[in-house]
Amino acid sequence: MGKLSTHVLDTAHGRPAAGVAIALYALEGDARKLLAEAATNADGRCDAPLLSGETMQAGRYELVFAAGDYFRAQGVALPDPPFVDRVTIAFGIADPSQNYHVPLVVTPWSYSTYRGS
Repeated sequence: MGKLSTHVLDTAHGRPAAGVAIALYALEGDARKLLAEAATNADGRCDAPLLSGETMQAGRYELVFAAGDYFRAQGVALPDPPFVDRVTIAFGIADPSQNYHVPLVVTPWSYSTYRGS
């Protein structure tokens, strides 16, 4: 079986983003179901996969990262409301036997993602 993992990199400070709150939702039609909550460790990763084994299912998902809260905790002066606050990445898992790594590269003014391995 595959697994779902993530990694958050703070490119404004050039380091992994520790302490970012993350929520994972399954999308079922118009409904969202909370599947997992985690926070990144000192390496900017979660201590365990967000999905693995029998919880790794084909479908549509959202990862929501509390980027604004993270930058405030770093002492960054943000406007109110912040330009980048909650980053939501909507993605699909087509083959649950594969690994899906969904990293977030973020600053207070921008973000990007890609499918990693």
